[in-house]
Amino acid sequence: ISKQRVKQRIVVPRIRRIDTVRNITDMSLDVMLVDQKSEVIYEANITHNLGEMAKEALIYDALWRPENIRAIHAKHIIRLLEEGLHDLENEPSYFEQFNPSNGWGSYEVLVSFVEKYLNACKENPTAEIQISR
Repeated sequence: ISKQRVKQRIVVPRIRRIDTVRNITDMSLDVMLVDQKSEVIYEANITHNLGEMAKEALIYDALWRPENIRAIHAKHIIRLLEEGLHDLENEPSYFEQFNPSNGWGSYEVLVSFVEKYLNACKENPTAEIQISR
């Protein structure tokens, strides 16, 4: 993973706290995209066990902590997810070493999650990001 890529992170000028919407379980992350009518238009869940792999792919903040990168709307994380997905897909053997030892979650699960979330973000760039962790 290129050090240059780390320096190219997008910084959104406003800060807004992302509130948790619901608390299904302490063992997973829920991501939602919400339209201007406050309707959930995309929703997905992934285990926290894949956080380490997401950190290695430089997408942890985009997924788990969007407020850390001032991401409010889906368009704010598209580039990060594209780059992270590219790295995941092009270096599977590197990322597979971060598969959780307890068997909950895997490289394939994270790749699928990022692909679907990225597509939803591209389809709904103005949607608000909401998370529960």
